[in-house]
Amino acid sequence: MATYVLVHGGSHGGWCWQSLSRLLRAAGHDVYTPTLTGLGERAHLLRPDINLDTHIADVVGVLHFEGITNAILVGHSYGGTVITGVADRALSRVGHLVFLDASHPHDGDSMVSMTPEIMNAARSDLRVIDGVELVRWPGPEHGRSYGVTDPHDVAWMQDKLTPQPWKTFEQPLRLANEAALRKIPFTNINCTPTLKVRPPESLQRALAGDRVWEIDTGHDLMITEPEKVAELLLRVAAL
Repeated sequence: MATYVLVHGGSHGGWCWQSLSRLLRAAGHDVYTPTLTGLGERAHLLRPDINLDTHIADVVGVLHFEGITNAILVGHSYGGTVITGVADRALSRVGHLVFLDASHPHDGDSMVSMTPEIMNAARSDLRVIDGVELVRWPGPEHGRSYGVTDPHDVAWMQDKLTPQPWKTFEQPLRLANEAALRKIPFTNINCTPTLKVRPPESLQRALAGDRVWEIDTGHDLMITEPEKVAELLLRVAAL
């Protein structure tokens, strides 16, 4: 039996893993789907100091308090930056890293430095609410911007997406044990449309890894193709 810890991307929450987590649990595995502070059902916890370190601490706390070891730590999109920080801070608890169409940071990287065009577009709609800088405000049928096309799925996502604290994108990741971190086996599961638009360095990192797989679907692959993603994650557990 494996233990999966699924870490969502920007503006999402633990809710986005519902279909995928059912499949993994049905196969007999443990699955944790934490929601990062200030997002999803934890949006009421918004405060001005929420940053990348906050989100890393969220997941490290799950590993510690649930007594998880040898975790298959899965990060989607921005969640790739979070799980990299988590693995650095909890090396003994992580057995494998999986990047789902995700960011691949090195020490000193931030979402702003890795994807400047996307982050500049996000910042153009920055709003300050109760002292918190927020970006990626959901609009009508906002799920389509994440590559979701099924009308039922788009409607399901509509009232669940939340704006993202800007500091989480802006803060550089600081790694204390990068050499040890790079020894953890890792897998890339990429989406074909995203590969076509990645900058050269981002593309190089997306095509690295102990295993590299590709699914021809939109960015929110855990919603659009949960069966295919589950199949690949089960293969990781069988290694």
